Amino acid sequence: MMEVLHGLGTGFAVALSPLNLLLVLAGCFAGTLIGALPGIGPINGVAILLPIAYGLGFPPESALILLAGIYYGAEYGGRISSILLNVPGDAGAVMTTLDGNPMARNGQAGKALSLSAVASFVGGTIAVVLLSLFGPMLARFGVKFQPSDYVALMVFAFACLASLVGSSPLKTLTGALIGLMLATIGVDANTGVQRYSFGIPDLLAGIDFLVIVIGLFGMAELFHLVEQQIRGRLTTVPIDKSFVSWADIARTKWTMLRCSLIGFIIGTLPGTGASVASAVAYGTEKRLAGSTAGTFGTGDIRGLAAPEAANNGSATGAMVPMLTLGIPGSGTTAILLGALLMFNVTPGPLMFEQRPEIAWGLIASMYIGNIALLVLNLPLVGLFARMLTIPQHYLTPLIAILAFIGIYSIVGNPFDLYMIIGLGVFGWILRKLDFSLAPVILGFVLGGLFENNLRRALSISGGDWGILFSTVDSLVLYALAIAVVVIPLWLGRRAARRANAAFDA
Repeated sequence: MMEVLHGLGTGFAVALSPLNLLLVLAGCFAGTLIGALPGIGPINGVAILLPIAYGLGFPPESALILLAGIYYGAEYGGRISSILLNVPGDAGAVMTTLDGNPMARNGQAGKALSLSAVASFVGGTIAVVLLSLFGPMLARFGVKFQPSDYVALMVFAFACLASLVGSSPLKTLTGALIGLMLATIGVDANTGVQRYSFGIPDLLAGIDFLVIVIGLFGMAELFHLVEQQIRGRLTTVPIDKSFVSWADIARTKWTMLRCSLIGFIIGTLPGTGASVASAVAYGTEKRLAGSTAGTFGTGDIRGLAAPEAANNGSATGAMVPMLTLGIPGSGTTAILLGALLMFNVTPGPLMFEQRPEIAWGLIASMYIGNIALLVLNLPLVGLFARMLTIPQHYLTPLIAILAFIGIYSIVGNPFDLYMIIGLGVFGWILRKLDFSLAPVILGFVLGGLFENNLRRALSISGGDWGILFSTVDSLVLYALAIAVVVIPLWLGRRAARRANAAFDA
């Protein structure tokens, strides 16, 4: 403990210097703006600003503090478009749309935005405390995860999807299956075989995640607004002055605590990321809600607090393997790892001893950054909420502009502009059929992870499927997956028998 306190003392001495304090604030502000733009997300924001941070000649610790501020600032900002426009900024914000956007449509945009800021602060702060205390130990746990364990983790995540959203588990699983099918498009990396490309060269590399998100959410929302406008069914959103109350925070305190821990632990596993963490956290909270689970997806504050705490906890958790082992825990931390190497700094266990100003300076800056983001975001809630009062005939082209500019600036392929239109029509049809789009996105994200780790596991075992059940971790995860599916069915049947017995009596 004394070693941790000494390290934090060193870190705060670095982070509180005038230059680094300014960079923390600048990174958080820029990250919030970047995260609020649909399709940009933290990974693209950090990638775009990395050359600037390097070119300004900052010392390594200052450049990393700036980029990290952009990283978790974008995790905060991703909730804005998710709640207000039903368009997630990145994969980690998909689950936020499920209850955040219904709250906004019900005239509670201010409450949704402020509650998500508080949940993000709680998730980020708890995670950075755990990073300070248990980072190296959790990194050793994460690096022991084998490909077969990741397969079990994906199975558990898919099991959580079964009752994640919507009233029909069949439609939820069908949506996840559609996402899995979309994830298989392109050239197989192992065999070189073309899969579902239909001879179109632009599909050989697969469909970019941003294209999927913007098409199924952004363009589908645009078509929905156009349809409502043609039919004369556009509703006027009331001017919103709501704000999170102490009663709301008290009601969600255990949700935020649990989901912060879930997000941090999953974040320490290399390659998982905020999308897996937020999905598992949301599913867990819905399971624990019991008889009140039916309110999830209609504007339940627990359904908003859960993914927001989890994805910020995951963002900090992803720092653990990067700092302690030199293994990126997510796509964004892979860019941060590259930034360290650009400055001739080798991350790993020895960095805490050889370059404590970088390791502990970064950790200390995250404490400051979380406070700065809360102070920055809460006063702007009213301004963000008033975006909903923009007339729909102005909002519709605004969504279109953001979608097209966001895709073309990142992907740079005109074919993808046609792709988002086609996916938008497909997403609009799914909405008409009462399918939730979140399982499609999560199926796409988890499908790639599932396939890659399944192939690695079978390659290691020479095709022996027994490797998937060879570790204690995998067996525990399979048991949890079975429990997630079976226990609610058993409880439902037991409740039905009791109701029938009471009726007969």
